[in-house]
Amino acid sequence: MAADGFDHRQAVARGARDRPAQRGRRALSPLPDALPAWLEVTHLDAIELHAIDRSFDIAGARLRVLDQLRLRVAEREIVAIVGPNGCGKSTLLRVISGLLPPDQGKVLAFDSTVAGPEPRIGLVFQEPRLLPWRDVLDNVAFPLELAGVGRREREARAREVLQLTGLEPFASAFPDQLSGGMAQRAALARALAPEPDVLLLDEPFSALDAMTRERLDLELLELWGQTGTTIVLVTHSISEAVFLSDRVLVMSQRPGRIVAEVPVRVPRPRSLSGSRGTMFSEAADQVRSVLASADPEGVAA
Repeated sequence: MAADGFDHRQAVARGARDRPAQRGRRALSPLPDALPAWLEVTHLDAIELHAIDRSFDIAGARLRVLDQLRLRVAEREIVAIVGPNGCGKSTLLRVISGLLPPDQGKVLAFDSTVAGPEPRIGLVFQEPRLLPWRDVLDNVAFPLELAGVGRREREARAREVLQLTGLEPFASAFPDQLSGGMAQRAALARALAPEPDVLLLDEPFSALDAMTRERLDLELLELWGQTGTTIVLVTHSISEAVFLSDRVLVMSQRPGRIVAEVPVRVPRPRSLSGSRGTMFSEAADQVRSVLASADPEGVAA
């Protein structure tokens, strides 16, 4: 429970009517009016970070990026992380994913130690990073190929995810034939192909125009409603953070640590028109105020 008495697990429970009662592989009928017992009684932590330190050697000096960082994310929750440039947000996601080991501390996913990259944690970067010599279908199937999944099974799963993300008509297109939004959608589909329990998003829509970004934010919420995947999102946009998340976490200047938590008490489902309402504005103003203290030189919109 947060310092202000806000229990983020209960907030997730209240919003869960728009998500599947079980994290099924397919989709997905709406939840019944009564919340299932597992959600009311045994809501799990998907991610736990215990006193994480991470430093890098740069030009002969030791640069500390993360400092005793602690974080808990509930299963099926969406958490947004904002903070000053260079505070370690991207490093944090790489530590959670297992791509970077912490110098000290422990990362847990569903009570198991994360010791390296694993299929249950997906990561989407700022750039799509699609393989240019592979078409969209083969790009999406690539992580399944690396995992040793047979060709017929991985193609079937890739087509299923392409349908889920609206990219099925572009299965045979190559990356240079895609718009920026479509390429980023393909990267998201690739991350979803192994059916991860946790999805990490490192400013995936930051390079897109405003209309495309809004559309993909809505599509992300729809995908979340269909899959129940836990999401941790790094963004510089306060409005995007508030629109998507159950909580917004604010990081300090480097070395980064979590210095504030802002609950977003807006019910789901959410809409772009609703994002102009009072509850959104109050949450955004609170984030903006905390971030101004952490980063006096600039606050995102």
